[in-house]
Amino acid sequence: MLHTVEEVEVAIVGAGPAGLTAAATLGSYGVATLVVDRRSATSRLPRATVASTGTMELLRRFGLEEAARARSLEVESQAWACATLAAAHEGEAVEVGLPSRAQAALVSPTAPAALAQDELEPVLEEHVSALPSVRIERGVELVALEHASDGAFLLVFAGPRAARRRVRARYLIGADGVRSSVRKHIGIPGDGVDNLAKRVAILFHAPLWQLAGEHRYLIYFLTGEPASRSLIPAGKHDRWVLGMPWDEDVRALEGIAPAQLEHWIRDAAGAADLPIEIERAMPVTFGIELAERFRDGNAFLIGDSAHRVTPRGGTGLNLAIRDGFDLGWKLAWVLNGWAGDSLLDSYELERRPVAEFNSERTSRDDGSLLGSATGLIADIGGRIPHVWLPGREGLVSTLDLVGEGLTVFTGPNWSGDLPLRPASLPVNVERLDALSAHALGLAATGQLLVRPDAHPLALSNAEISYARAASPPHSQSNAYDDDARGGVGGSSSPASAGDRPRASVGCSVG
Repeated sequence: MLHTVEEVEVAIVGAGPAGLTAAATLGSYGVATLVVDRRSATSRLPRATVASTGTMELLRRFGLEEAARARSLEVESQAWACATLAAAHEGEAVEVGLPSRAQAALVSPTAPAALAQDELEPVLEEHVSALPSVRIERGVELVALEHASDGAFLLVFAGPRAARRRVRARYLIGADGVRSSVRKHIGIPGDGVDNLAKRVAILFHAPLWQLAGEHRYLIYFLTGEPASRSLIPAGKHDRWVLGMPWDEDVRALEGIAPAQLEHWIRDAAGAADLPIEIERAMPVTFGIELAERFRDGNAFLIGDSAHRVTPRGGTGLNLAIRDGFDLGWKLAWVLNGWAGDSLLDSYELERRPVAEFNSERTSRDDGSLLGSATGLIADIGGRIPHVWLPGREGLVSTLDLVGEGLTVFTGPNWSGDLPLRPASLPVNVERLDALSAHALGLAATGQLLVRPDAHPLALSNAEISYARAASPPHSQSNAYDDDARGGVGGSSSPASAGDRPRASVGCSVG
């Protein structure tokens, strides 16, 4: 019999990038959070190899940008097409949906990084483990789930040596991958396609940078025969992945001799005498799937639990991380009494369009090819512009000034009132110079309300107020209308003469 019941505000099943990001966000608000994962350690495989602009902006927010850069590779955030790596000098750059360094400098205080998942996860886990309100437990698996009458969950976890215990969680987050146990327990179906393509990925070490020379890129599309091969830098110390089509049965890969694997690598590199150390060869099946819904009561799906995409374009990890942050701050606002439950509905409203776009993109054979402008829209579209401002210790980005509550950017002559809000909701006011205010669309007397994810809520310039809301046009609800403690998610309207806009936080960012 399991009599003792532990209580937490949020239980997260899965300590991959999505779960760790959600935990990091909840922990920054002091929310009591338990993270469990059946794995005994972080990933030992690169899996994904690129952190997008949006991901690096989040790591910057958490104070982890420097640590992440230390583990990443110095490469250009594009692909390079060439017959073999030895012929890199005859190749050309190809856009894959990420900005170049020069492009990134115009739109962000940071830039994408060649950062493999097995390098990123330890950085996130170390950070999360230091947060007082968060606990991570590994070697723990969800084995049963019951719904409580108040919407909470009674969870049964099996730990080391099959020991079982019960945990009561007000909210549950499934971040446990494509075969999510949370999704299975709460009964959310999905729609997708398996076996879009079959590939083999060979993880190895070899001095390939000597062949690439000055042409250092995120991925190398090999145009020679056989077709559809790629070489991907997957870590320091010359760690690489060779990806190539695989039409055989998965079990056939077990019979491939190491000498054959080495031959394939040398042929792709264009170097017959290349020294190689093989780690492993893995079959990879491409498929896509979208959960029918991302929310079921107080349970939520994030990352691969909500949407499976193929490796084309490197979007999966970055989608997962943005999911974790989006749901994390919204849950924290509700738990802290700063918003009502309707704010949580905006999680799927805002994340599903991005997941749908990337699912469709990565289902195509040419899914890796995408213009940088379109890629940036899917990654960071909707947030306020990045503008460098003078700070006490040098330049600071407008994105660096966005806080955990509301942030109000104002013009230099602003003298209005702060927005109506729950008394406990923190508000940070940043007065800008005239040129910086202009970059954010502000008049000298204007104000711009911004959410924790840097998405704008309302712009008020003199007598004219513009607000973005997720509610239908006919909705007449007030800004914090769900209950006495202030539910955020209704339509917006100026409080008086456009100076005090009541802004909806549940706005669609697509």
